[in-house]
Amino acid sequence: MKLAVQAGFVSPILVIIVALTAISSFAIPQYNAGIALRILRFVAMLCAALLGLYGVILFFLFMISHLVKLKSFGVPYVSPALPYRLSDWKDFMVRLPLMIMKRRPKMMQTKDSIRKG
Repeated sequence: MKLAVQAGFVSPILVIIVALTAISSFAIPQYNAGIALRILRFVAMLCAALLGLYGVILFFLFMISHLVKLKSFGVPYVSPALPYRLSDWKDFMVRLPLMIMKRRPKMMQTKDSIRKG
């Protein structure tokens, strides 16, 4: 790869993008998700090849804006990270004990906000 960069065939940022996407493809256990990642990898490489670092930044901004707009069953796809509600973060990164989590997350928009059991 070093020779390809020195010869001017590819840019250094393209080499970094290819390496990151290749490593991340091993972290996806589902086959269908792996296919989607592979397609996105080629789009990211195309953006990096055409526009360099600006293409990479535009690609990731497009992907983040798309994820923020997505909803699954009426719930935002990136919740509870966005919209930010501190009360919904009890079970986001680290699971707290069940006796602390008395209420359901507000993002679920349930009629009864108190958990049973």
